[in-house]
Amino acid sequence: MNKTEAMDLLKNKGYKHTDKREDILDLFEQKGGYLSAKEVQLALKDSYPGISFDTVYRNLSLFRELMILEETELDGEKIYQFHCTEHHHHHLICLNCGKTRTVDVCPMQDLSQIDPEFQVTGHKFEIYGYCKACQKKMSGEQSHESTLRPRA
Repeated sequence: MNKTEAMDLLKNKGYKHTDKREDILDLFEQKGGYLSAKEVQLALKDSYPGISFDTVYRNLSLFRELMILEETELDGEKIYQFHCTEHHHHHLICLNCGKTRTVDVCPMQDLSQIDPEFQVTGHKFEIYGYCKACQKKMSGEQSHESTLRPRA
């Protein structure tokens, strides 16, 4: 999914075009990873000084219902990214920058061997960690901090 497809879907489903909706979708397109409702609100506060958390959350919920965005949870907080419309896959998610990488392997393929009578209706598989760029930044910060600390 991308912004153009999302705006077309909203129009086709009878939802009106608003600058806020378009700017939220712009943000997801630029970010290319997961964002929380709070991050969206903070990113839009300069353009929309009075934008409420409820407004952001309502739009994110609508986008999720229409399968424009997909939702997951990280540390008890819902986070969102554009819905993947490609083939079935899962994600590596960077805990620092929120960027994702596709993982084509699915551990659910072997579930029928575990319990052939269980009917699966859906599943999620996400792997959390740090991307190479964030690891590099974090290791640079740690070595910088160690040079600033007084030695005993």
